[in-house]
Amino acid sequence: MEKKIRVLVAKVGLDGHDRGAKIVASHLRDQGMEVIYTGLRQTPEMIIETAIQEDVDVIGISILSGAHLSLFSEIIALMKNNNIFDDILLIGGGIIPDEDSKILKEQGVGEIFGPGTPLNAISTYIKNWYATKEKIYQ
Repeated sequence: MEKKIRVLVAKVGLDGHDRGAKIVASHLRDQGMEVIYTGLRQTPEMIIETAIQEDVDVIGISILSGAHLSLFSEIIALMKNNNIFDDILLIGGGIIPDEDSKILKEQGVGEIFGPGTPLNAISTYIKNWYATKEKIYQ
Protein backbone atom coordinates (compact mmCIF):
# COMPACT_ATOMS: atom_id res chain seq x y z
CA MET A 1 0.00 0.00 0.00
CA GLU A 2 1.31 3.43 -0.95
CA LYS A 3 2.12 5.77 1.92
CA LYS A 4 -0.14 8.80 2.15
CA ILE A 5 1.41 12.24 2.40
CA ARG A 6 0.80 13.51 5.94
CA VAL A 7 0.10 17.24 6.20
CA LEU A 8 -0.30 19.33 9.34
CA VAL A 9 -2.43 22.43 8.74
CA ALA A 10 -2.08 24.96 11.55
CA LYS A 11 -3.34 28.42 12.48
CA VAL A 12 -0.56 30.11 14.39
CA GLY A 13 -0.88 33.08 16.72
CA LEU A 14 -3.95 35.06 17.66
CA ASP A 15 -5.57 35.04 14.22
CA GLY A 16 -9.15 33.81 14.59
CA HIS A 17 -10.04 33.26 10.93
CA ASP A 18 -9.76 29.66 9.78
CA ARG A 19 -12.10 29.37 6.79
CA GLY A 20 -9.23 29.29 4.28
CA ALA A 21 -7.25 26.76 6.29
CA LYS A 22 -10.28 24.48 6.49
CA ILE A 23 -10.86 24.76 2.73
CA VAL A 24 -7.22 23.89 2.03
CA ALA A 25 -7.34 20.98 4.51
CA SER A 26 -10.49 19.61 2.86
CA HIS A 27 -8.93 19.90 -0.61
CA LEU A 28 -5.76 18.10 0.46
CA ARG A 29 -7.88 15.28 1.92
CA ASP A 30 -9.77 15.08 -1.38
CA GLN A 31 -6.38 14.72 -3.08
CA GLY A 32 -5.64 11.63 -0.99
CA MET A 33 -3.47 13.22 1.68
CA GLU A 34 -3.82 12.57 5.38
CA VAL A 35 -4.49 15.93 7.05
CA ILE A 36 -4.19 16.88 10.70
CA TYR A 37 -5.82 20.23 11.45
CA THR A 38 -4.72 21.80 14.73
CA GLY A 39 -7.41 24.42 15.09
CA LEU A 40 -7.04 28.07 16.06
CA ARG A 41 -4.49 29.92 18.17
CA GLN A 42 -1.60 27.47 18.11
CA THR A 43 1.84 28.45 19.36
CA PRO A 44 4.94 27.54 17.34
CA GLU A 45 5.85 25.06 20.10
CA MET A 46 2.44 23.36 19.87
CA ILE A 47 2.74 23.08 16.09
CA ILE A 48 6.20 21.50 16.18
CA GLU A 49 5.20 19.12 18.98
CA THR A 50 2.19 17.98 16.94
CA ALA A 51 4.28 17.66 13.77
CA ILE A 52 6.73 15.37 15.56
CA GLN A 53 4.02 13.31 17.29
CA GLU A 54 2.07 12.86 14.04
CA ASP A 55 5.19 12.17 11.93
CA VAL A 56 4.09 14.59 9.21
CA ASP A 57 5.74 15.25 5.87
CA VAL A 58 4.44 18.81 5.50
CA ILE A 59 3.59 21.68 7.84
CA GLY A 60 1.22 24.23 6.34
CA ILE A 61 0.89 27.47 8.31
CA SER A 62 -2.09 29.77 7.73
CA ILE A 63 -1.63 33.30 9.01
CA LEU A 64 -3.54 36.51 8.49
CA SER A 65 -2.45 38.49 11.55
CA GLY A 66 0.60 40.22 10.11
CA ALA A 67 3.00 38.49 12.51
CA HIS A 68 4.22 36.07 9.84
CA LEU A 69 7.91 37.05 9.89
CA SER A 70 8.36 36.51 13.63
CA LEU A 71 6.12 33.43 13.87
CA PHE A 72 7.69 31.67 10.87
CA SER A 73 11.14 32.46 12.28
CA GLU A 74 10.15 30.79 15.56
CA ILE A 75 8.78 27.75 13.73
CA ILE A 76 11.94 27.43 11.61
CA ALA A 77 14.16 27.71 14.72
CA LEU A 78 12.13 25.02 16.49
CA MET A 79 12.28 22.77 13.42
CA LYS A 80 16.07 23.15 13.34
CA ASN A 81 16.38 22.58 17.11
CA ASN A 82 14.36 19.36 16.75
CA ASN A 83 16.32 18.19 13.68
CA ILE A 84 13.25 18.08 11.43
CA PHE A 85 13.93 21.12 9.24
CA ASP A 86 15.53 19.10 6.43
CA ASP A 87 12.86 16.38 6.47
CA ILE A 88 9.58 18.32 6.63
CA LEU A 89 8.33 20.79 4.02
CA LEU A 90 7.23 24.09 5.56
CA ILE A 91 4.72 26.10 3.52
CA GLY A 92 2.47 29.01 4.33
CA GLY A 93 -0.60 30.84 3.24
CA GLY A 94 -2.55 33.95 4.04
CA ILE A 95 -2.04 37.67 3.78
CA ILE A 96 1.73 37.90 3.31
CA PRO A 97 3.22 40.67 1.16
CA ASP A 98 5.48 39.62 -1.73
CA GLU A 99 8.57 41.17 -0.15
CA ASP A 100 7.94 39.19 3.06
CA SER A 101 7.30 36.01 1.05
CA LYS A 102 10.75 36.43 -0.47
CA ILE A 103 12.32 36.77 2.99
CA LEU A 104 10.50 33.67 4.24
CA LYS A 105 11.62 31.61 1.24
CA GLU A 106 15.21 32.71 1.84
CA GLN A 107 14.82 31.42 5.43
CA GLY A 108 13.70 28.02 4.15
CA VAL A 109 9.93 28.19 3.68
CA GLY A 110 9.13 26.16 0.56
CA GLU A 111 6.32 28.30 -0.79
CA ILE A 112 3.80 30.95 0.24
CA PHE A 113 0.29 30.72 -1.19
CA GLY A 114 -1.66 33.96 -1.14
CA PRO A 115 -5.37 34.67 -1.44
CA GLY A 116 -6.85 33.42 -4.68
CA THR A 117 -4.27 30.68 -5.21
CA PRO A 118 -5.95 27.75 -7.01
CA LEU A 119 -6.22 24.82 -4.62
CA ASN A 120 -4.63 22.52 -7.19
CA ALA A 121 -1.49 24.69 -7.11
CA ILE A 122 -1.08 23.84 -3.42
CA SER A 123 -1.67 20.10 -3.76
CA THR A 124 0.51 19.86 -6.89
CA TYR A 125 3.36 21.68 -5.13
CA ILE A 126 3.17 19.27 -2.19
CA LYS A 127 2.96 16.18 -4.42
CA ASN A 128 5.94 17.31 -6.52
CA TRP A 129 8.01 18.03 -3.40
CA TYR A 130 7.09 14.65 -1.92
CA ALA A 131 7.95 12.77 -5.14
CA THR A 132 11.38 14.46 -5.17
CA LYS A 133 11.91 13.67 -1.48
CA GLU A 134 11.02 10.00 -2.00
CA LYS A 135 13.50 9.67 -4.89
CA ILE A 136 16.28 11.10 -2.71
CA TYR A 137 15.63 8.57 0.07
CA GLN A 138 15.31 5.51 -2.18
